[in-house]
Amino acid sequence: MELKIIKIEKPAEYNVIIGQSHFIKTVEDIHEAMVGAVPGIKFGLAFCESSGACLVRSTGTDEGLKALAERNALAAGAGHSFMIVMKDSYPINVLNAIKGVQEVCRIFCATANPVELIIAETEQGRGILGVVDGSKPKGIEDESGVKWRKEFLRKIGYKIP
Repeated sequence: MELKIIKIEKPAEYNVIIGQSHFIKTVEDIHEAMVGAVPGIKFGLAFCESSGACLVRSTGTDEGLKALAERNALAAGAGHSFMIVMKDSYPINVLNAIKGVQEVCRIFCATANPVELIIAETEQGRGILGVVDGSKPKGIEDESGVKWRKEFLRKIGYKIP
């Protein structure tokens, strides 16, 4: 077995959701879940098929985001994994809809942070062991940090003033 680190390519303001599923039907079902959760959402989705033709299958509402998801999925090359790249929206708005898709087994991350995938490669193929999502903590939140957090969540509309 060989371990690899794959850096996810994306602009800083884009969000990604990376997960694992179990069937080619995932591509259409996640697409439907995304547009059902947020009408007009801009995203690209790529799924690594792990049997048969073993292709990266893709869809989306934005060709550039779809191409970015395809590049990331191909670089990871992990069977039955999927990559969603989103802009102008947040994972919090679609995550429960994605988790509700029958084929979805797990979500590895949902973030705008820089992401590295920890991949194991064997003779059979590749699998995602985990992710590195952003940076390590630099300390403990103090009173000013609590104040900032609460103000930020209200500013972006996720908490009532």
